[in-house]
Amino acid sequence: MKSPILFKSLVLAAVFGLTLTSCQRDQIEDNSTEVTEAEGPTLSKAEINAAVEDHLFSTNEVFDWNTANDEMVFSGMAHGGHEAALGYQPAGFENLDQHIHEIDVTEGAWLDTRNQLMALLIAATERHTGQELTEEDLLVAPEDGVLPILEVKIFSQEILAELRGLPEVRYLEPSNYEPREVTLRSGAGCDISPNFSIPSADFTTVSPSAKVPWNFYNMNIPQAWTTSRGNNIGICIIDTGSSPNQSRLMGSFASGDSGGRYHNRYGTYVSSWWPWASPDGPNDQCGHGTQMAGLAAAPRTTGGSSVGVAYEANLISVRATSDVVVNGSKEKRGVKDALILAGNRSDVQIISMSIGDVFYSGTVRDGVDYAYNNGKLIFAAAGTSLTWTSWWGVIFPANRWNTTAVTGVRDGSSLQRCDICHDGSQVDFVAVMQRQNDTDRTSLTLAMSGNQPSYVGGSSAATATTAGIAALVWATNPGQNRSQVLNRMKNAASIYPGRDNNFGWGIVDAAQAVQ
Repeated sequence: MKSPILFKSLVLAAVFGLTLTSCQRDQIEDNSTEVTEAEGPTLSKAEINAAVEDHLFSTNEVFDWNTANDEMVFSGMAHGGHEAALGYQPAGFENLDQHIHEIDVTEGAWLDTRNQLMALLIAATERHTGQELTEEDLLVAPEDGVLPILEVKIFSQEILAELRGLPEVRYLEPSNYEPREVTLRSGAGCDISPNFSIPSADFTTVSPSAKVPWNFYNMNIPQAWTTSRGNNIGICIIDTGSSPNQSRLMGSFASGDSGGRYHNRYGTYVSSWWPWASPDGPNDQCGHGTQMAGLAAAPRTTGGSSVGVAYEANLISVRATSDVVVNGSKEKRGVKDALILAGNRSDVQIISMSIGDVFYSGTVRDGVDYAYNNGKLIFAAAGTSLTWTSWWGVIFPANRWNTTAVTGVRDGSSLQRCDICHDGSQVDFVAVMQRQNDTDRTSLTLAMSGNQPSYVGGSSAATATTAGIAALVWATNPGQNRSQVLNRMKNAASIYPGRDNNFGWGIVDAAQAVQ
């Protein structure tokens, strides 16, 4: 097994992140319930990190807390303020992943199960800690009224063991464990600036004075525009929000050749240490979400800004995270709530998530299942890091069966992943994101403000670009379903009907897919 030091300084800093750049992360305060008899962790973070590292190196699979023993799971909870996510269901209920969009947690057996588990938790906490705590003391955050999840405090390993043994408990996992030793994880994907030295070869100017990124031509996106531009299709970008200072996503979103559409902006992320606080709002404080929104749906307008793939599509952007690493309980909750929001909107056909982690999350998984079961086509980034950690495979939630995983490749006659991109057997599509001989020349998108584009690459950008292509395909026949759109994309991909073990069906020819 490789050393814990190597794991903490390299793997967590990059594999867990989707990009390396950093910005100011929201300050997190401890709001732990005061319980004098609460147990501390028996395993240090270094020991937990070493075990996770061993799992990653030996299996090349996302780490799932529910495969770990009670000691490790409880230690993870204790290091994260004793916060835990408890997924529940009535004993004997089967195939919840297929029915999670149909249940009502506010009545019947679901409400009874929820109340019984809370009563058991209260009793077990008093028995093992001597503290008489209420439901309000033990709940970490308000319930959403949609998904069968309780966010609670677990104060001893014995309480954990009792609950994990119940048939009503689907999962019980640390929700707020963060390997804080690595500061580079904070703000991953942020600090976005326009680039004022873009070679003329990296874009083409089209009417009415918009820049088409060079790599769009590798996917035949401009040729596809003669048939479809994504009209009336809704793309939901679940990310770090959208910048209020970027006019192309505000007042001029429906300008130029992109008239007659709308951009709705939401926030589900709560930065406050007090989880009952209202969400921060939709404004991007990082830059990553703004970039992804620009790639998918920036307007084709005047002023020299870069155009998005589906420049007539409607856009719904949600600030669900502070950066691209979905690791804290507030970010998992924000992403879950964003998936509920998108799942419930009839005007959303496509969800794009250029975010993730190598830790599996039952909370996020339930949100993905909910949105998917409501007919949404969900694209997720396979993972982006540094060259010396891109050996690792597809991250969560892109590794899920009901998401469509995307990564980036270089231009050229043969498929080669971009320097910072992950690949693997769970990848479905790839998009050209990087010049063959110049790693700094990637795609172009909107910066936080102004018309001057910024460079952007990696699997994050590949995902948003491919989501835009899906909108082009869907707009040719709005009555299509998700499977029909995916099949048309597969049929137009460079490897199909074959499937590569690292690059899936390959690069989608957008012009062919819209025919």
